Amino acid sequence: MSTTNRRELRGRLPRAETSRPEFRIVGHGGTDVGRRREANEDSYLLLPKNALYIVADGMGGHAGGQVASKLTVQGAADAIVRRLTEQEAAASRGGPPVNIPGLLDAAVREACALVFNTAHDNPALLNMGSTVTLMLVYGSVGYFAHVGDSRAYLVRDGQIHQVTEDHSLVQEQVSQGLMTPEQAKVSMIRNIITRSIGYERDVMVDTGAVPLRKGDTFILCSDGLTGHVDDPEILDVVVKQPLGAVPRTLIALANSRGGDDNSTVVTVHVRSGRGPQRGRRGTGA
Repeated sequence: MSTTNRRELRGRLPRAETSRPEFRIVGHGGTDVGRRREANEDSYLLLPKNALYIVADGMGGHAGGQVASKLTVQGAADAIVRRLTEQEAAASRGGPPVNIPGLLDAAVREACALVFNTAHDNPALLNMGSTVTLMLVYGSVGYFAHVGDSRAYLVRDGQIHQVTEDHSLVQEQVSQGLMTPEQAKVSMIRNIITRSIGYERDVMVDTGAVPLRKGDTFILCSDGLTGHVDDPEILDVVVKQPLGAVPRTLIALANSRGGDDNSTVVTVHVRSGRGPQRGRRGTGA
């Protein structure tokens, strides 16, 4: 994301004070254009003050894809923090408790409408869209919202678990038993997604939650990584590399195998004890 957008985020997003996690959270991120693309259509956000982490993979050509992913990240972050602040204020006055899954669903759908409306106001951006995978830590739980084929993983106790399920044509084939996971990896239709941000005004959003444990590491990534690097290899890098080096190590591995697409990786590590969040506030595109 550009420096201008970064300044806008810093200036516009309030801090939701009561959302402070019960664990110390450390985030890192990186993105790269790869070896075959002319432009990077991925965007990501680390917003440690709100324990919010986002990856988006844009589609629609160089201009459209870049705009879509940036709007998705910025729109979702803005909506999440604004809605969370409003819900916490209402709860403090005796209103209903904060509903994080509902909040994330509404915020991502708001970002979807933003991308859709922007495209229809500018004919050069028609049919642009984006994936989004995000994580918000609230109390002792990691909450997720997801559209498309960017992924979230959890590494816990030496094992890797995929938290999200791809919204893709090959995943539907695998789920129906019409294709094996191995066949899906090399299928000619593996890049066709069935849900995206901005293609229509509204979208169905998957949400989920994972109770946190000390030592957990979550990985949010675009398909530029998972198209080249298998789950066991992601696990191996997370286990063996310093946390701050994981994003660039995984991206370098994807590039060494062709780098056919942009690659973006964000890691979120759970440490014990309540304290200030770490991880350089950052954006990338």
